[in-house]
Amino acid sequence: MKVVFLDRDGVINEFPGNGAYVTKVKDFHFIPGSLRAIRSLTESGHKLFVISNQAGVGKGVYSLDKLRRIDAKMIRSVVAAGGRIRKSFYCTHRSNAGCDCRKPGIGLLKKALKSLNKTIAHAQKAFFVGDTEGDIKTGHNAGCKTIFVLSGHEDRRHMRKWTVKPDYIVKDLEAAGQIIQHANSRHSRNSRGRA
Repeated sequence: MKVVFLDRDGVINEFPGNGAYVTKVKDFHFIPGSLRAIRSLTESGHKLFVISNQAGVGKGVYSLDKLRRIDAKMIRSVVAAGGRIRKSFYCTHRSNAGCDCRKPGIGLLKKALKSLNKTIAHAQKAFFVGDTEGDIKTGHNAGCKTIFVLSGHEDRRHMRKWTVKPDYIVKDLEAAGQIIQHANSRHSRNSRGRA
């Protein structure tokens, strides 16, 4: 099962800044190489999902309709570039809401896997790509392999204080995609060898 969970801001698109949100379609800008990475992962048979906290909606900074428009633009651009994101799952709650969908909770991953008729147990074969400790914790909590990209919010200095470490550290989503494809192609070869 080739499944990849992607955080959005700082992984797919440019990080808007500490405490800030992408609130308008015109402010959504892809990180160079991210569209190529998504296309390449799609072409190699991976199922991609966006898993993102967007508490700005819950705080009233921008509307759910705006979030949907931004997501629609992202999806259209991905398709135009030859890729596919199967679905985006967003937590729009505030951090104190106590929901299970806000990362590092794994509620959104469960929903994504359910759409494939899979359970959270299947996450052990999946990858989670993110740019924060919360993302890496989310992947860890679900049993995923984790990839920390340096294109977003946090960097190696932040990581020194983390309680959970990523399996891989790379520059950006394009580099993460290469690791994922290499790992899965190696796994496929090993599986054929045991058959």
